[in-house]
Amino acid sequence: MDLLHSWGVELSAHLQATYGRYEGLFSLASTVADLHTTYFCFFPIWFHLRRHTALRLIWVAVLGDWFNMVLKWVLFGERPYWWVHETRFYGAGPAPSLQQFPITCETGPGSPSGHAMGAAGVWYVMVTALLAVATEKRCPPLLYRFLQIGLWVLMGLVELVVCLSRVYMAAHFPHQVVAGAIAGVLVAEVVSKEKWIYSASMKQYFYATLFLTSFAVGFYLVLKAVGVDLLWTLPKAQKWCVRAEWVHLDSSPFASLLRNMGTLFGLGLGLHSPLYTETEKKKTSSGFKMGCIVVSLFLLQLLDGWTFPPGNLMTFYFLSFGKNAVAVLIPTMLVPRALCWICEGKKEYKIL
Repeated sequence: MDLLHSWGVELSAHLQATYGRYEGLFSLASTVADLHTTYFCFFPIWFHLRRHTALRLIWVAVLGDWFNMVLKWVLFGERPYWWVHETRFYGAGPAPSLQQFPITCETGPGSPSGHAMGAAGVWYVMVTALLAVATEKRCPPLLYRFLQIGLWVLMGLVELVVCLSRVYMAAHFPHQVVAGAIAGVLVAEVVSKEKWIYSASMKQYFYATLFLTSFAVGFYLVLKAVGVDLLWTLPKAQKWCVRAEWVHLDSSPFASLLRNMGTLFGLGLGLHSPLYTETEKKKTSSGFKMGCIVVSLFLLQLLDGWTFPPGNLMTFYFLSFGKNAVAVLIPTMLVPRALCWICEGKKEYKIL
């Protein structure tokens, strides 16, 4: 593995030395590939345009990231920014020098890459959804073929930039991003075949959230009981990150777990709320849907600005859970109902 890691470090150093002027692009690619973008941007748009696609996005993102966390705990993957300082591979010779960036110092294990896995799964869902729309609209065969090739090429280019960005940032080795991309597509393909996710009851959402959380916590406690420390990466991040403020608690496995569980549970609450069912029965125009999208995105940006200090871990995890649950409730339940209420009020005013 040391030889494979050394090749990865050499590639990171080469990218940093040769393509340093593209640092902004690589930083943007890593930011957009984070599932935060899916929850706070892609989901509210798709929910009001094509509900089934939005539901599939959430299930693929949540299950994919949960599976990614379990794989990271099992595979014990290193990260370049600390491995290069601790390895004995280079002997007495100098080790390559790697730059670090504000998004480099993630605190979890490195294999497989969560960004590459999440981006692959999410883009797979969106590309297949757009192709399904083209099929429903009876797109001409030749045009459909061009659209199909174009969308898959676009997805490949996006995934390539995301993978290169993670290597450039010294957050992952090349084999970790490749593994993440493959795993992301596989998870998306498997989840997409499940039809029950489109009509899941509140009880199913509750049990799914409970099972995923309990399994992860139980797995952690069992391995800890037999002497395996699954948080072995946190001291390494704190030791080798060049700036202490770049070590973010929200990149830890449990923070990610609670965010995802909050999203899944919030989706169940939103879809089975009386406010949502009342709104769903009404026939809404394209203008109403666009209004829901715009208002939802605006409110989600305000919510995103709400940050909280990681002083107390339990409080931090609880607030992370709640914040992501509210982020899903806004576009599914709160905004549509509020706009319906405003529209109904205007109609009554005109009648008077």
